[in-house]
Amino acid sequence: MSDKFFQEGRWQEAIAQYQNILAIQPGEPDVYWRLSECYRHLNLLDEALSILQEGVKLYPTDGNLHFSLIMHLRHRGQNQKALSSAITASNALPDDYTFKLLKHLIVPTIYDNKEEINFYRERFTQGLQDLILETSLKTAEEKQNALAGIGRLTNFYISYQAQNDIELQRQYGKLVHEIMAANYPQWVAPLSMPSLKLGNKIRIGYVSNYLHSYSGTLWLTGWLRHCDRDSFEIYCYYTGNSPDAITKQFQDDSNVFYHIPHNLEAACQQIIADQLHILVYPEIGMDAPTMQMAGLRLAPVQCVAWGHPVTTGLPTIDYFLSSQLMEPENAQEHYSEKLIRLPNIGVSYPKPYIPPVIKTRSDYKLRDDAVIYLCCQAPFKYLPQYDFILAEIARRVPQAQFLFLRGGLLQERLIRAFAAVGLKSEEYCVFLTIPERLDYLMINLLSDVFLDTFTWSGGNTTLEAIACNLPVVTCPGEFMRGRHSESFLKMLGVTDTIAQNEAEYIEIAVKLGLDPAWRRHITECISQNHDNLYDDKACVAGLEAFYKAIWFS
Repeated sequence: MSDKFFQEGRWQEAIAQYQNILAIQPGEPDVYWRLSECYRHLNLLDEALSILQEGVKLYPTDGNLHFSLIMHLRHRGQNQKALSSAITASNALPDDYTFKLLKHLIVPTIYDNKEEINFYRERFTQGLQDLILETSLKTAEEKQNALAGIGRLTNFYISYQAQNDIELQRQYGKLVHEIMAANYPQWVAPLSMPSLKLGNKIRIGYVSNYLHSYSGTLWLTGWLRHCDRDSFEIYCYYTGNSPDAITKQFQDDSNVFYHIPHNLEAACQQIIADQLHILVYPEIGMDAPTMQMAGLRLAPVQCVAWGHPVTTGLPTIDYFLSSQLMEPENAQEHYSEKLIRLPNIGVSYPKPYIPPVIKTRSDYKLRDDAVIYLCCQAPFKYLPQYDFILAEIARRVPQAQFLFLRGGLLQERLIRAFAAVGLKSEEYCVFLTIPERLDYLMINLLSDVFLDTFTWSGGNTTLEAIACNLPVVTCPGEFMRGRHSESFLKMLGVTDTIAQNEAEYIEIAVKLGLDPAWRRHITECISQNHDNLYDDKACVAGLEAFYKAIWFS
């Protein structure tokens, strides 16, 4: 009965059943893991942590418990404990490649201070070299262990340190490719360009774990919707398993659509059988099995787009499809792939439906008289060296309220930053969990200013804020991933809120807070220029010109 409740997502009832089991005698390892998952789903994180620690003590060689414990500690910002647990797990399970990866390459999701970033980057750099030296692929067992390990993890968080990752990505990408080549030698040889079939259409494939409502792939719907059907045949491969209305959109806009959930070999076989001319990954780096697949050669030409806007480092990915407006002049230095700058923002983003305002600020514990600064990015985008900016805005805008939707882990840092200017952060900062879609849009509509993050700007979040006519304060970074919002505002022709440095960012945010007339002016300009930004067809024409150039070259 306990497992039935668990499968049905009846977390409270499952907890009661599992607790009854453990009250009688120690349970099997899976009981501890499932109980921790029940607590996690109910946001009872202390309880989840406690039961995982208890399970690991009883079953010190159970990899599943160790893995969940390490992930749990890292996501709670307990960095040293996560690292210590990774080392313990690797010692207990020396042949498990998952824990070799974690021991050497674990980095925090958020940092307590700037020095911590340097410490973990140096540790990662050395750890990657050690991991490469320790990786043996001589026996069938070693090959399988390494394959399983890279199928559970990516090096996603290293890119949130605001540095050029090309060399680290190249080293990691080469390692992934070698592991994949050792397991699938038949899928790594170069492929010749197949001939055109009847109809003379170039076959383009898109493969992703996220062909559903997800920020990293939602923009792809525009590429498909505006596709030149006389020249191209579209194949989509959905490898995840959370289908929704957006999945149906992908299906409707494809010539051929496959749903092959969580089966890497079957997906690879199907892609090869379809004899594509070009294979495109909307993102590489967020989903581990996708990165495994991208380490193979499944089509003559393979591309990645900016769903995860960082170079892959994989020798099997030929082109990075980026944006003319987002890339700095020296951008090729940031990519192992050949960089393709598509027109404008590079994607055709559908204009979101924005409902009428049907809720009030009080529904979200917000003051009616406050200047609401929306801070809705994931916590790992907020680097500690920029915390002072919020405190300085608060010092100059007494009515400021900063609304965080995912920022609970930042509270201790913000307490220190606000205290440094003689303020109490709890008087200015409001922390909410990620709301349902309607509430998320309501919060955008009820806010006054959208504060973009430094070094890694908003993508989907900024595009939705603009659809709600919310003024966006941004400061472009060194890399493309820190220049999304700037490019959106340039497309709109509303550039007054683009700062060139931290001091200017503060000035703009303060002016928007203290000058309602200017704020209304920016809002009106945004509202009048939506058509410049959404559903852009010029980027699709540029994309398809690139595809044709590849075919005819």
